[in-house]
Amino acid sequence: MQILATILSGLSFLMSLLLIIRLKVTLPGLVLWSFKLAAGAMSPFWAIIGVVGAVLGLVYGAFWAIPIGVLGAGIMIWYVIGVSRDHKGFENAFGPGWESQISPEQTGHMLKRRWIPILMKASPAPTCKRDIPFWTIPGTDRQLLCDIWRPSDGKVSGLAFIYFHGSGWHIGDKDFGTRLFFSHLAAQGHTIMDVSYRLFPEVDMYGMIGDVKRAVAWMKENASWYGVNPDRIVVGGGSAGGHLAILAAYTPEDPVLTAEDLNNADLSVRGVISYYGPTDLIAFYRHTGQNRVKQQRDGYYPPLSTDPDAPKDLRNAGRLDKIFGGHPEEVPEKYALFSINAYVHAGCPPTLLIQGEHDRSVPVKATSAFFAQLVEAGVPAVNVVFPWTDHGFDLLLPLVNPAFQSALFDVD
Repeated sequence: MQILATILSGLSFLMSLLLIIRLKVTLPGLVLWSFKLAAGAMSPFWAIIGVVGAVLGLVYGAFWAIPIGVLGAGIMIWYVIGVSRDHKGFENAFGPGWESQISPEQTGHMLKRRWIPILMKASPAPTCKRDIPFWTIPGTDRQLLCDIWRPSDGKVSGLAFIYFHGSGWHIGDKDFGTRLFFSHLAAQGHTIMDVSYRLFPEVDMYGMIGDVKRAVAWMKENASWYGVNPDRIVVGGGSAGGHLAILAAYTPEDPVLTAEDLNNADLSVRGVISYYGPTDLIAFYRHTGQNRVKQQRDGYYPPLSTDPDAPKDLRNAGRLDKIFGGHPEEVPEKYALFSINAYVHAGCPPTLLIQGEHDRSVPVKATSAFFAQLVEAGVPAVNVVFPWTDHGFDLLLPLVNPAFQSALFDVD
C-alpha cells in the first residue's frame, strides 16, 4: 500500500506540474502537449488521485506521499476553480441586466453552471445530416461539403451557427472533436453548419476566406428550409478556423476579400466566436518560431509536427511562409491583408474570444491587444482567458473537461 500511495500521489503531482508549465514550440513541447491537455481535461480525476494517495500514505505510513498528494490535488482543484470562475465580460460588453434579454425558454436549455463532474449528453439527441454539398467548384465535379445538426423535435430557435474547424490552414476536416459541442447547441434549437473548406495547397488564403463566405451565403439562401432567420447567423471556429471566421465576419463587403461569385450576396453575420484563433499573423509567425528559421526553410517543421518523417501536409501546417510565398520581410502586404486586427471598426459584430493562457500556438498577448482594439472601437466583445490552459483544450474529453464546459457556458 505504501508503494500504491507513492504512485498515486506522484502521478497527481507530476500531472499538476505539467499543467502549470508553459510549453514551448519545440519537439519536447510537442510531445508533452497532449499530456498537458490531458492534465487539464482530467484535472478533477487527478485531484481525486492525489487525495487518495495522501490518505493511503497517512493510513499506511507512507508519509512522503502525503505532501506530494496534497500538493498535486491542490493544484488540480485550483485549476478547476480558476477555469470555472465567473467573469463580468458580458456585463461589460452588453451592460447590466443583459441576461434579462434571454428568453426563459432559451435559458432552460443552457448550462446552469460552468462546470459539473459529468456533462450530460443532449436529450433528445439531435439529428445530423452529413456531407451536404454547399458549393461546386466551377468547371469541376468537386463539391464542398458540410454537416447540418438540428434539433430532432423540430423546435428551432431561428439561429444558425456556422463552424470552421482548426487546420493550421493546411490539414484537418469537419467533424473532429466537436460532436458533443454541436449536440448541446442543437438541443437548444439552433442549426449548426459544420463546414469542410479547402486548404493549402489546393487554395491560398483568398480561396479559404472565399469558402467561408460561401458557407454564409449558402445558409442565408437556404435559411427558410432550415427554419433559420437569415439575420440571426453566427460564425465561429477553432484556431485557423476561428481566424477565418472573424476575418469573414469583419469584411462582408470587402472587395479584395470577397470572391466575384459573391459580389451580390448578403454576407453579414450577427456575431462571431473564436476559439484561440490568431488575430495578428506576424505575431503568430514569431510566436511559433518561424522567424528563427528564415534561412533554414527546408529544415523547419512547425508547431504541429517536428518530425521530418511526418507527412508533408502535417509538416507544413501553420507555415505562413508557404501559404503566402514568403516571410513577413518579403511579402509584408500578405501578412497585413489577412491579419484580423487590420479590420476592426465600430460596425464589427459582437465577438467572443476564448483562449488558454498557455497557448503554445497563438500568442495570448496579441489576442488581448486585439480585444483592446475592439473595446476602443465600441464593438461588444468578450475575451475569456483560462489559466494554465493550452491550444486545443476543447477537443479532449469534453464530458468532464472543466475548460470545455466553462467555454460552452460562455457560448450559451
